[in-house]
Formats: sequence, structure tokens, C-alpha cells
Amino acid sequence: LLQYIDVNIPFLISLTEHYVKPEDMNAMDRILRVNQRMLSRGFPLREGDILGSGSRSVITCLGDSCRWPRSVDGFVYVPYIISPIYDDMDRITVETGMLDISSATCVKFVPRTHEANFLNIQSRTGCWSYLGMIGGSQTVSLQSPGCMWSGVAAHELMHALGFVHEQSRSDRDHHVSILWENIIESKHNFKKYETNNLNTAYDYSSVMHYGRYAFSEDGGPTIIPKPDPYTPIGQRDGPSLTDIHKINILYNCGRYSSY
Repeated sequence: LLQYIDVNIPFLISLTEHYVKPEDMNAMDRILRVNQRMLSRGFPLREGDILGSGSRSVITCLGDSCRWPRSVDGFVYVPYIISPIYDDMDRITVETGMLDISSATCVKFVPRTHEANFLNIQSRTGCWSYLGMIGGSQTVSLQSPGCMWSGVAAHELMHALGFVHEQSRSDRDHHVSILWENIIESKHNFKKYETNNLNTAYDYSSVMHYGRYAFSEDGGPTIIPKPDPYTPIGQRDGPSLTDIHKINILYNCGRYSSY
């Protein structure tokens, strides 16, 4: 699976909770808090919540090999099944995360009937996803309780659509400073991807953005925005306007592509 294991996560999480109030946590802060136990046991997650190859990115895949296919009617249907273990409120939370994406894009999450490739949404340990379409039954883990926030669901669903974390963009050094001296040994969690970034502006408000103290070794910040260091980064409400715009560009959504 992966060549990296986040062995220092328990220390990281205790610091995250100490320096970031629960009400101030963005989606990724909450994900890292929930994933503490599995990461401390060596579960092979990249960047805290991505399962799969360390070099895979939907934007760098050959052709459309890891994008969900576009239908002849112009929509991108992503079939899913959802575990019966979830109660009604859990289902509403997950479906809200889906709706936040589907309502403004050509990507439509639909209950699976017979499709070979589909998302299998399960309450496993932690919040995590594969990156892009991998084929067959593709697990998205949204642990209940723990991951039951619509913004967290949207974050993991965007991974399943093929999106990496915002600060992994190739142009991120123009927009944020990474304080390497404050980061735990797993510095690969701040790797950059060589992409064209879909010709979109860097989005501090992306639901895919790390928090200011992500993977901190000693409680100091690990990400500082430029040029204004006080710019808020990340959020927990759901996809930003730019997140939506990027989905529409990647999946050639046509009439949905402006905002």
C-alpha cells in the first residue's frame, strides 16, 4: 500500500486539541482527531486520510483512468451504497455532504443498482477515502460517531472524486509558508503535486485545506498564509465556491462551470 506510516499521530492530536478549540476546528482538524487511534497503530494513510498509492492523483492519471465516467446525458453519476449501521441522522449528514457537491455540479451521487464501480460508504475506524475512482467496491470510511459532519463527508467525497488537499498544490509556496521545523517526522504529509491546478486561484477557504496546526510537533503552527498571516485557512461547512468550480472544471460540467 504505502511506504509511509504516521507514527507520531497521538502526540499530534493531543497538541491539535490543546491549541485548537473544538468550535474552531476545520474539517481536516476533525478528521485528524478521529484518525488518531488507527494512525498510531500503523494504518497506512497518506496525508492523514488518503488510502492508496503515494503518487496517485486524478489530475496526473493517464487519460480518464481515475475519474468517474461522464454519461451521455452530460452528468457524472457516482453510484454508492451506504451501510445500514448508520441511523437516520447519520444518513442525513452523509447525504448533505453529497448534496453540497451535487447541487452545484454535474456530479450526481446515486444509489447503486447494478454498477460495477461504486462508493461503499461504511462506518469503519476513522475518516478516510481513496483518491479518484479505483474500480469495484470503493470504501469511503465515515466513522460514527466521529466523522458525522457534512463538511467531513464532503471532504472525503472530494478525495473520492480525485482531489488532493489544497496545500498540496504545485503553487502553494506562493500562498502559504510551510514551517518545516514545527512538523513531526512525517514531512511527506506536506508534499506538493505537480499539476496545473485547473487554472484556479489558491483557495484558503477550501474544505480540503489543512488547519494551521496540522501535524505540529510542538504545538507551533505548521502553515502560515501569505501575505496576511492572519488569513483563516480551511473550514468545516462544506465545499467552497472554488471547490465547486474545480469539480466542474475537472469533470467538464459545462453550464455548471461558472461561479
